[in-house]
Amino acid sequence: MTRRIRFASAGLALASGMSWMIAVSAQTPPGDGPKYAAGTNNLVRPSDYREWIFLGSSLGLNYPAPGAAQGPAQFNNVFVNPSSYRSFMKTGKWPDKTIWVLEFRGVGKEAVANREGQFQTGVVGFEANVKDSRFPDGWGYFVFRDNENATAPLSGDTVKRCIDCHSAHTAVERTFGQFYPTLLEVAKRMGTVRKDYTDP
Repeated sequence: MTRRIRFASAGLALASGMSWMIAVSAQTPPGDGPKYAAGTNNLVRPSDYREWIFLGSSLGLNYPAPGAAQGPAQFNNVFVNPSSYRSFMKTGKWPDKTIWVLEFRGVGKEAVANREGQFQTGVVGFEANVKDSRFPDGWGYFVFRDNENATAPLSGDTVKRCIDCHSAHTAVERTFGQFYPTLLEVAKRMGTVRKDYTDP
């Protein structure tokens, strides 16, 4: 009888422990940072980025290679993973595993007479900037082609242009925080604006 009670108690303890673990795991949100294809630095295109924090939208802020034509104006919608946004709002710094998504959309124009309205149309480009210690520079830059689920980080002269631009013109680390007033206010309050940055 004593033996049965011991086995029953052990079974109850095990069941309770498993229930607790399942409950904790159900409450723990999955990591929302960058995901990579197994064994590579190829970034997996996030499918839920439109549920992330929307930082803002701009028009015409594209950066052609030196000597290249400016190209057509596009809307640039920018999203960041929620955990990194919450961290930035507390510290003014982007934590490791921050991912910014840049969604480029075409520009439509209002057809009604005497009205100059513009609006967003279909997606014409998709990029991501990732802060991750796995990259030599600390940041990786990615350009996705149509229907591409994963892509390798930019390299060579292409990534050098990105690094040079983000090193010379950004307000907060390697990000253009000056284009997002809420972020810039936080960075100024926390003293994390780059020392050599001046407002435009």
